Amino acid sequence: MSTLSAAAPRGIVKSERRQLRRRIVNGIMLGATGFFTLLALIPLVWIIVYVFIQGASYVNLALFTELPRALGQSGGGVSNAIQGTIVITILAILFSVPVGLMAGIYAANNPNTTLGLALRFSTDVLSGVPSIIIGLFGYAAIVVPQGHYSGLAAGVAVSIIMIPTIIRTTEEMLKLVPGNLREGSLALGSPEWKTSLRVLVPAAVVGIATGFMLAVARGVGETAPLLFTALGNDRYDISRIVQSGIQQGQSVGQITQRIIGQPIDSLTLTMYQYSQSPFPERVHQAWAVALVLMLFVLGVNILTRWITRRSRNQSQR
Repeated sequence: MSTLSAAAPRGIVKSERRQLRRRIVNGIMLGATGFFTLLALIPLVWIIVYVFIQGASYVNLALFTELPRALGQSGGGVSNAIQGTIVITILAILFSVPVGLMAGIYAANNPNTTLGLALRFSTDVLSGVPSIIIGLFGYAAIVVPQGHYSGLAAGVAVSIIMIPTIIRTTEEMLKLVPGNLREGSLALGSPEWKTSLRVLVPAAVVGIATGFMLAVARGVGETAPLLFTALGNDRYDISRIVQSGIQQGQSVGQITQRIIGQPIDSLTLTMYQYSQSPFPERVHQAWAVALVLMLFVLGVNILTRWITRRSRNQSQR
C-alpha cells in the first residue's frame, strides 16, 4: 500500500508536467503562426495603403468621363481605357464561359477517362503558362492574319487566361453536389447531359458564379497579353463610333465590327504606359488608375468570399 501511495503522486506530477509542456509548446506554435500570418499580411496592407495614398487625390469625375488630353496638359481622364476594359471583359466572358463551363462539366462527370485526365492536365499546364506567352500567341494567331491590333484579339487572349479558373471551379463545385441528385435524375430517365445542365449546374450555380467572378478579376488585371493584341488607343470612344455608324447608315454588325475590330485600350495598359511617362500628370493618373483597379479586384474577391460563405451557411441550415 505504501508503494502504491508513493507512486500515485509521482505519476500525477509527471502528468501535470507533461500537460504544462504541451500548453507551453502549443502557445509557442500559436504565437509563431500568428506572427508569420501578420508577416504575410504586411505586403498586402502596405500595397493597399501606399496605392491609396498615391492615387486617392487624383481620382475625380473627369477621370471616368473624359478622354486623355495632349501630353503636358493637365486634366483629362481615361474613359477610353474604361470602355476598352469593358469591351475586352465582355468578349473574354463570351469566349471563355461556354468553353470553361462545358469542359468543367465533362471533367466532373468523366474524371478517370483518357480525355478527362488529359483535360485536367492541360488545364493545370495552361494555368501556369506566363501571360506574355498567351499574348504572343494572340499576336501570331489573330493580329498577324488580320493585319492590325484589335479588341477581338485582346478578348481572345484574356479568355484563354480565364478558362483554367472556370474549368477548375466548375469541376470542383459539381463534385460537391450530393450524388443522390444525379442518381435520382438518371433513375427518372433523364439523359446525362440534361441531368448535368438542369440538375447539377443549378445546384452548384453559386460556386460556379464565384469562379466566374474570380476569373474576371484575374483577366481584368492582366497587362502583358494586351501589349501584343490591344496596343492602346487614346481616342477610343464607343459613343462616337456608334454615332458615326448611325450617320453613315451602317448596320449593327458593322458598328460592332468597328467597336471590336480596331486597336483598343484598357486600364492596365494605360497604367503601364502612363507610369513610364515623363509628364507628372500622366504619372498621377497612373496611380489613380492603379487605385481603381485595386479596389475593383479587392471588391470582387470580397464579394466572392461573401457569396461563398452565405451559400455555405444556407446549405448547413
